[in-house]
Amino acid sequence: MRIDLNSDLGEGYGPWVMGDDAAMLGLVSSANIACGGHASDPETMFQTLRLAAQNGVSIGAHPGYSDPLGFGRRVIPMAPAEVGRMVAAQIGSLQGVAALAGARVAYVKPHGALANLAADDRSVADAIAQAVKVVSPDLALLAISGTALEDAARAAGIAVFSEIFADRGYTPAGRLVPRSQPGAMIHDAQAAVTRLLAFFDTGLMPVVGGDPIPLAAQSICVHGDSPGAVAMAREIRSRLTAAGVTIAAFL
Repeated sequence: MRIDLNSDLGEGYGPWVMGDDAAMLGLVSSANIACGGHASDPETMFQTLRLAAQNGVSIGAHPGYSDPLGFGRRVIPMAPAEVGRMVAAQIGSLQGVAALAGARVAYVKPHGALANLAADDRSVADAIAQAVKVVSPDLALLAISGTALEDAARAAGIAVFSEIFADRGYTPAGRLVPRSQPGAMIHDAQAAVTRLLAFFDTGLMPVVGGDPIPLAAQSICVHGDSPGAVAMAREIRSRLTAAGVTIAAFL
């Protein structure tokens, strides 16, 4: 079996550092790099892009609401067309810095509240997919498994890959448990890996308050800003490899 391991990185700003990007880039196969919306700045982008390229890690743009104070985890009321323009601008920003860093942006993964909204709101999902296609039809989308964003990408004729989350709880509807609710985050690396191995055996994801649900996945996400993120990514990579799973980028 082959699976991608991704993380949201480059989420610092100026002198403020978020997470241990250098360590994570030695463990993951894909990096979702913030593009100046919810986090990051040109220098942070450049350094993260260069490190990712040096480590042979596949690179994705990670656009989100332009809300650094809320870290992109609050929905900002916007028309779908405005969302599309915001996403296009952030992808273009990362592509421009990537050219200077000798790196290539291969895919797009929406961040936080934007990703959660696009999971259920088809008009927002369509706006994101169309923006990605117009910026570059060669870009793929990385989407939460079982969501409207997957359908929108397929309708737009662009490649789409599905992800599951190692460190997040799921609702019976297949959505991420809101961070304000119990069971939203999984901090225990052993528990996270045990859940992943069971998922790969059965194709069923445990949920909070219900029976396990079927999901498809080509990628596993570990949030780079979470406490213990590096230890969790290391444990996941080690245990999956020992179980015969190959960690490799989906692109």
